Amino acid sequence: QVQLVETGGGLVQAGASLRLSCAASGRTFSTYGMGWFRQAPGKEREFVATISMSGVWTYYADSVKGRFTISRDNAKNTVYLQMNSLKPEDTAVYYCAAATRRPSSRGGDYEYWGQGTQVTVSS
Repeated sequence: QVQLVETGGGLVQAGASLRLSCAASGRTFSTYGMGWFRQAPGKEREFVATISMSGVWTYYADSVKGRFTISRDNAKNTVYLQMNSLKPEDTAVYYCAAATRRPSSRGGDYEYWGQGTQVTVSS
């Protein structure tokens, strides 16, 4: 069992940056592939980024590639999402998730989810 708590969301203007954090507790954090997903009002949840257990391998959705960076600090049991050049279409609730197997872009591959943090980008 692992618990995930996201922080760092907020209201920003287009072009600004935010860094989301996801703190994990429970089983050894370094044994999980981690991912970020988001869900905008009236839309389905969508994949944002994922990172391997060691942090060496990352993968991004095309919509955020070059603007967002996922990273992790296994000593601090935390995964981050650095979001730069934010756009109004990035507005959503952002969720982090943990997978006991390989990191994935599919939400169904993740066993544990945080409660989410709201990111709102004004134009």
